[in-house]
Amino acid sequence: MATKKAISAGTGRRKTASARVNLFEGKGNWTVNGVELEKYLPSEALRDYLKQPVAISGYDMEKVDVVIYAKGGGISGQAGAIRHGLARAIVAADETTRAALKKAGCMTRDSRMKERKKPGQPGARKRFQFSKR
Repeated sequence: MATKKAISAGTGRRKTASARVNLFEGKGNWTVNGVELEKYLPSEALRDYLKQPVAISGYDMEKVDVVIYAKGGGISGQAGAIRHGLARAIVAADETTRAALKKAGCMTRDSRMKERKKPGQPGARKRFQFSKR
């Protein structure tokens, strides 16, 4: 079995999800954790969201296979992580696309996470009712 030639790779993160995106020479196939992209993400809105870096940069994805390993978080967080990793992989392959992707916000990690629960309280911000006496 002949191995595919790797073009570039990028790591993306969003909330508690992380994704490794690898670009190989190929025919335009997208796989996430060994499953086709359409089966892994049934929502067309999320698929369009994670493909934004491709549309913005104009990178030719017909000659490239995209292999993605995503873990952690939920579907929406993984889609954001894939988008971030894809933007980084495209920039690693073609440095001239960096300015457009940065301006569109694809190169920025969305660091919003769930706030941790505080000890002795019912939640992150919620407090037990105060009793003066």
